[in-house]
Amino acid sequence: MLNNHLSLGIDLGSSGVRIAVINNKRDLLHTSSIKYSRSLEEWEDWIECCLRLIIDIPKDLKEKLITCAIAGTSGTLLACKENGIPIGKALPYYLSFPEHSKEISALFIKECPGLSSSSSVARAIRLTSIFGNELILRHQADWISGWLLNNWEYGEEANNLRMGWDISKSSWPKAFENLSWKKSLPKVVPSGTILGEISTKIATELSLPKSLKIVAGTTDSNAGVLATFSKKNEGITILGSTIVIKKFVNSPIEGKGISNHKLLGNWLCGGASNSGGSILLKFFTQKEIEELSKQINPLSSSGIDLLPLSSRGERFPVDDPNLEPKLGPRPVSDSLYLHALLEGLAKTEAKGWQKLSEFGVKLPSQIITIGGGAKNLTWKKIREREIGIPIKICNRPPAMGVASIGLNNDPKKQHTKSLEN
Repeated sequence: MLNNHLSLGIDLGSSGVRIAVINNKRDLLHTSSIKYSRSLEEWEDWIECCLRLIIDIPKDLKEKLITCAIAGTSGTLLACKENGIPIGKALPYYLSFPEHSKEISALFIKECPGLSSSSSVARAIRLTSIFGNELILRHQADWISGWLLNNWEYGEEANNLRMGWDISKSSWPKAFENLSWKKSLPKVVPSGTILGEISTKIATELSLPKSLKIVAGTTDSNAGVLATFSKKNEGITILGSTIVIKKFVNSPIEGKGISNHKLLGNWLCGGASNSGGSILLKFFTQKEIEELSKQINPLSSSGIDLLPLSSRGERFPVDDPNLEPKLGPRPVSDSLYLHALLEGLAKTEAKGWQKLSEFGVKLPSQIITIGGGAKNLTWKKIREREIGIPIKICNRPPAMGVASIGLNNDPKKQHTKSLEN
């Protein structure tokens, strides 16, 4: 690999986009981020954020870029015309559709017991019921990859797990043969596959090399995992808008709410809660959180039992689309309320690690934490008290992790294999 090989990573999260440029030694050369001006539902925001961030990459770095890989929120689904033009807004990953539970169970209970009303299948059923079957369905990262390529044919495997893709068999469930919207699904390829060169129009618009290879990336949480450079006996928690826990294992783990990914040749299992940092911002500003956290004694209990979900429905550690948040009673003291919320989030994470252990996953010797919430040292101490495992903070952005996918493979060889099958 050339010494001047630079890779661009684009990480589309719940609240905004971050990019990173790294070299073949995984040194971080450039990173920047921007919030969505409206919301995750608005695909125009995805494009606008990517445009603004890429345009501002220093020229001397841009001209050395060879690969670009994209990560996105797992499960955020968009209906499009065959030429990639979106039809309506995206359905975010956190939306559940309990009314489709029986339909999903009847179709997939034998092949895909993990699929539920919070899966992408439920969102696909909702979108096709509104817009019909003459469309294509693409997850966030796959759609942005298609936008850069001007080709929406492909989907990356990790981003399609919640749609039912079976990584171990490299196929869709047999039950999908009877679906009226089967043709709406992408041709799925492994992470690291070169999808093609950037479209000439986009390359010109963004002043990017016309030879830039667009590489199949992964989910935003997997990108975070790659950014930690973790060992097999360590666990990873991503504290963003949601709480995501991950650990490398020897073989896939089956269970509701549990996902299995194959990342750089290794199995990675875990789960994602709908609970997370977004709930804190419903009650406090970022500055208030920082100031109030200093007033909390993390070694003592708040004495208030909360279940801090942003809305009804949970994916993991319990799979219950009807689970209601418990956000009260709210004490007069703001610092005590923040204490209780952080404690509730820590308990959710602790239950997540316990759930994985019930399925045979060995508890980690250390938890590496990334994401916006990792910076809060009070939360870290509360989590250590509730979970009982040492915690280490990693400041590398997930965009750096997805950028590394372009450096960790022999994409040319893998591309040939993937697209011939």
